[in-house]
Amino acid sequence: MLAQFTPTWMINATYDINPKELKRLGVKVVLTDLDNTLIAWNNPYGTEELRDWMTSLERENIQLVVVSNNSHRRVKKAVAALQLPFISRALKPFSGGIRRAMRRYHVSKDEVVMVGDQLLTDVAAANFSGIPSILVRPIIESDAWNTKINRFFERFVMHAMRKKTSRTQVSKGLNS
Repeated sequence: MLAQFTPTWMINATYDINPKELKRLGVKVVLTDLDNTLIAWNNPYGTEELRDWMTSLERENIQLVVVSNNSHRRVKKAVAALQLPFISRALKPFSGGIRRAMRRYHVSKDEVVMVGDQLLTDVAAANFSGIPSILVRPIIESDAWNTKINRFFERFVMHAMRKKTSRTQVSKGLNS
């Protein structure tokens, strides 16, 4: 039961994910959740740190794609300034949105990774899709009302995982 919520890696922040490490692992496409993973849920403009990370992904020839449960209109507006491709209405934790992205970018399961801040949606969707996942801490402490419900249940899942496995330690990199 807990295996479906267990991330492959846990990293402090999205921007701490090293594109050179991803490249060494054979990753060609990084799928990322939008709210509180890539940008703060209430700030669609991102940060300079985000832009630097995006540039470093480009240097390694790694495509960044947003996979979000939000509506097409909401995601399009949020990523407009960042000029990122996206999959909306991904219906995570189901695997449909991830599979759509993999088909669109012609990548196999070992050439893609999912980055997200929620066990019950992002990590579960990655695991159901058979791809590696990176759980990051949310960018800001506050959440949209619907995410607060997930966070409540997530605390119980994380507690159970910590009792059962050592894979719940936040590391500085993918090889740590």
